[in-house]
Amino acid sequence: MFSVVRASDPAELDSRSRVSDRLPGSSRDYRYKLRDRALWRMRFDTPILAVAIRSAGSILASHGESRFETEVSMKGGESDVFAFSAPLRGSMTLIHRGVPITANSSGGLVCRLASDTRLVTSDDSVRTNVFVKVAQAEEALEHMLDRRLTEPLAFSPSLDWGHGLAASLKSQLDFVLQEFDRPDGIATNAVALASTTDLILTLILRGAKHNHTHHLDAGPSCAVPAYVHRAEEFMRANSASPIRVADIAAAAGCSVRTLNAVFQRFRGQVPLAALQAIRLALVHTELSQGADGLCIGAVSRRYGFTNASRFNLAFQRRHGETPRDVIRRASRS
Repeated sequence: MFSVVRASDPAELDSRSRVSDRLPGSSRDYRYKLRDRALWRMRFDTPILAVAIRSAGSILASHGESRFETEVSMKGGESDVFAFSAPLRGSMTLIHRGVPITANSSGGLVCRLASDTRLVTSDDSVRTNVFVKVAQAEEALEHMLDRRLTEPLAFSPSLDWGHGLAASLKSQLDFVLQEFDRPDGIATNAVALASTTDLILTLILRGAKHNHTHHLDAGPSCAVPAYVHRAEEFMRANSASPIRVADIAAAAGCSVRTLNAVFQRFRGQVPLAALQAIRLALVHTELSQGADGLCIGAVSRRYGFTNASRFNLAFQRRHGETPRDVIRRASRS
């Protein structure tokens, strides 16, 4: 579950007692400061700032609330994470080298805090954040491009959640926040977490504009179908394990970029979608065997499906019947 830090005294936000020191997994010196100096000497009975945070694998998610306009800055070098922020109420303004960029509930911000970057939240602000490691995002991009990067990955700071893959990214980030708040969600299931991490990285690199977007849009190289067969064999053999797209590509003997290309060409879907279909098929097979005392939840979780409603919807869409329908038919047989 999320760890929550609350502050009711403006003095708790300054450099002497740093809220960030109380956040689990925080390795950077983040500073919080009320923008209205008149509030600095006041005391409040209820929290003026609350931050909830949880990490799992390489993903860190947080939920923040501020009663008053608050400035967030960082001391020292550049952060080692990209923050994808979505205001739910109020607004957020990113100030990079003196240039402000504001987002409200219809958009978002991509931020990599540094000494010359500040983030300002408005009065009565509620926002969510999902953080991914810079190194992991760059590694995923190198796999997509099938070459080393010639310059560090840098995102355009503004995000429009209204269309395309950016809308899909927003939906997935919301899903992560919901799942991290569940004691039995994807944060506790290594199989589901690995697939979710790959999906988030793919949507980030495809749905958010960055300095390498034009290289991704240039089109993938061609390959032979043998890669597809080797990849599918590997996925079937390891479907109950926390495998990543890079693992599938290595087993197929090609790059991630080539793997995506051949699956799109010969299967009409990305490898992650093929992996989900394989896992759904294996769940269907186990349920069809009709073993006594069979638990749908236990079987589905073994293959990385931690959200019951999403699993049931995907299963029914794939097989045209519900998991319970399969068990009932198997029992009659």
